[in-house]
Amino acid sequence: MKKPCILCVAITGSLPTKADNPAVPISLQEQVESTQSAFEAGATIAHCHVRNQDQTPSSDPEKFAALLEGLNEHCPGMVIQFSTGGRSGAGTDRGRMLPLAPDMASLSVGSNNFPTRVYENPPDLVNWLASEMKKYMVTPEVEAFDLSHILTAIRMHDRNELYGKLYVQFVMGVKNAMPADKEVFDLYVKFMNERAPDAEWCAAGIGANQIIVNEWAIAAGGHTRAGLEDNVRLDKNTLAPSNAALIQRAAELCEKYERPVATWRQTREILNLQIEA
Repeated sequence: MKKPCILCVAITGSLPTKADNPAVPISLQEQVESTQSAFEAGATIAHCHVRNQDQTPSSDPEKFAALLEGLNEHCPGMVIQFSTGGRSGAGTDRGRMLPLAPDMASLSVGSNNFPTRVYENPPDLVNWLASEMKKYMVTPEVEAFDLSHILTAIRMHDRNELYGKLYVQFVMGVKNAMPADKEVFDLYVKFMNERAPDAEWCAAGIGANQIIVNEWAIAAGGHTRAGLEDNVRLDKNTLAPSNAALIQRAAELCEKYERPVATWRQTREILNLQIEA
């Protein structure tokens, strides 16, 4: 049997609103229901942001705590991953939810350009976030927008600065950052396989690149991410009806490449995460 493929659902993000797609889940109830449907479709990691009532992003730990409680109740076994991204807060506000001790949290280890601004991740902040994750035993998912971020992640893990198993996500297709380029993707995979052979990696494509990068990752033996945070459409003319629909597309690609979709238990085993008795 080929290696199981972990499917991560990025349920909400900080940018998409209901004006972009009415299916974008904003309220706690919507996020829990949308995640549960994606879980049933095969997603075993939930990448989580929280929002205010006006749909603006938030880093409020109370909102994260309520979401964590809801997801643990309705998606038992699913890996919960909080975002520490820069759109939801500034400086150490980005890590205020880490004492809640989710299974995982995203970690950007370097800066890069976004469509209209610089996504700033200064070394002092990166080191603080990494140390907080170690303190609360939260495994980082390193979000790599550039090759330098992959190399930095490998170096930090070698120095025991990152908690748990090294897990790197290639983010491709953000305007002004790394495009969805197959040669670059192949180079990323080569670096991970040669320099961090015991690590795991996944890949996410933004917008129309989502399904393209999903297929590259699944075919190459990695894991992948889909969801309304990154892409609100099935195609140019069709809005995605749900997060589950985007996960289902990825699951169908797993079938095409004869890779089983990882169960929540397999996901936790692959990533060395705690499995409750």
